[in-house]
Amino acid sequence: MCSLGWARDNRMNNGNSMKNSAALPRASRMTSRMAGSSHSGLHARLLNEIGLSIVRGELIPGDQLPNGDDWSASYGASRTGLREVVKVLAGKGMVEMRPRTGTRVRPRKDWNFLDPDVLLWRFGSRTTAEEARSLFELRRAIEPTAGALAAERASPEQIAELRVILEEMEQAGDDGERFAVPDLAFHQAILHMSGNELIGSLAALIETALVISFRLSDDNPAGQRHSLSLHRQIVENIEKRDPAATSKVLIDLLDGAEEDVRRSLAARLGRQK
Repeated sequence: MCSLGWARDNRMNNGNSMKNSAALPRASRMTSRMAGSSHSGLHARLLNEIGLSIVRGELIPGDQLPNGDDWSASYGASRTGLREVVKVLAGKGMVEMRPRTGTRVRPRKDWNFLDPDVLLWRFGSRTTAEEARSLFELRRAIEPTAGALAAERASPEQIAELRVILEEMEQAGDDGERFAVPDLAFHQAILHMSGNELIGSLAALIETALVISFRLSDDNPAGQRHSLSLHRQIVENIEKRDPAATSKVLIDLLDGAEEDVRRSLAARLGRQK
């Protein structure tokens, strides 16, 4: 899938239209997270290793984390670095640190599934269509409402920016890598156009949900072009100040995106047989 370096080069090659949109650079940073944790370096490797082990059930609730010396030796990490990783996991509700008993995995019900890293770990290569459904249920709970508010509140400048992003999507066509950056920017722009600070505070969550959606459907056999008409209708309905129509088309778009994920997952399963 897309890398940060690719996204940077792509923005340069596409000329001034991309420079005019503040949302596109933000979206390119989001695509760099498609491979895993939002962290980088040795810290990320260790965090991902332990986090994935917990989410996949290799370490189950009540299990004690492996000896710190073993982790440090395997990854070349200091004990201080390991402690920092454990603190991060504790902040996500995944482990608890107690004197004498050490660090143990907490029950699944205590995990913060809205944490960006936990979301990325949960929806990995082993994701099923049923598991993906919960992701789209989350998006449906937020994005159509944000779109309706955007139709009421968006400024002419914001709508013009959305038009620029739509043009980039049209130029990308069925090229999944090129399509990813403006598509992510499109949905992020609508959140900010809602003018609601509480919805704005969900930006990181929706960013991660969008990244996961793309990661699950990046080899969609139907391509991406088929969704352009719905994106265009969303822009037109916002311009017309029609909240109900905007919300409805966003729901249709999310329904289609979920179906894309189902087709992509089915295709992968077929190749594995």
